[in-house]
Amino acid sequence: MTVDIRPAASRFHTDAGWLDSWHSFSFGPHHDPANTQHGLLVVSNDDRVAAGGGFGTHGHRDMEIVTWVLDGELAHRDSTGTDDVIRPGLAQRMSAGSGIRHSEMNASADVPVHFVQMWVVPDTAGVEPGYEQLDISGELASGGLVPVASGQGHEAAISIHQRDATLFAARLDPDAAAEIPDAPHVHLFVALGGGSLESGEALETGDAARLAAAGGRRFTAGPAGAELLVWATA
Repeated sequence: MTVDIRPAASRFHTDAGWLDSWHSFSFGPHHDPANTQHGLLVVSNDDRVAAGGGFGTHGHRDMEIVTWVLDGELAHRDSTGTDDVIRPGLAQRMSAGSGIRHSEMNASADVPVHFVQMWVVPDTAGVEPGYEQLDISGELASGGLVPVASGQGHEAAISIHQRDATLFAARLDPDAAAEIPDAPHVHLFVALGGGSLESGEALETGDAARLAAAGGRRFTAGPAGAELLVWATA
């Protein structure tokens, strides 16, 4: 049983001018063999893209990629014919499968976009590439953790090709609490705001808690509230 707190400032950092990105795990030129994943989660990038900037067309294979927008709008195009704009409250999943090409651009010429992109290893290689988007704003408004992306058939979640992984999100009011699920590996990321675990560990914006066989935990938001992204995986 472990509870490993990772402060925001300990993450790898990329500053490309148009991109300000903080990486929770090894990514691109940043590599630490002791920090490549937590359970099935291999990428968790906290990205801010300047107005008019973005990632040009590039390819992926055999990865389940989930994007969660915190502020602004992100324009997505891919080789399946998808052309969409992702906003806060919209859950988005792209299955790279046997191969997909896509671009992600700030949809605004005036304001930055802030989003978290997360990659999970699929349970089946070479599936047909696909895309899914779902508005879960109503579910988030009810409080507590809401399933966002799941390989376990949650009705109010987009589907992913990984039966042993579920992403939950929560938008907590000040002093409100959420029950963190029990799983072999849990990655709790504080996207906005702050709070604390019932065992006393304080977490602020950008901090993460990596739980391993730690049992269910309660997170209580601080005076500014909190927005959480929580992966529960094998």
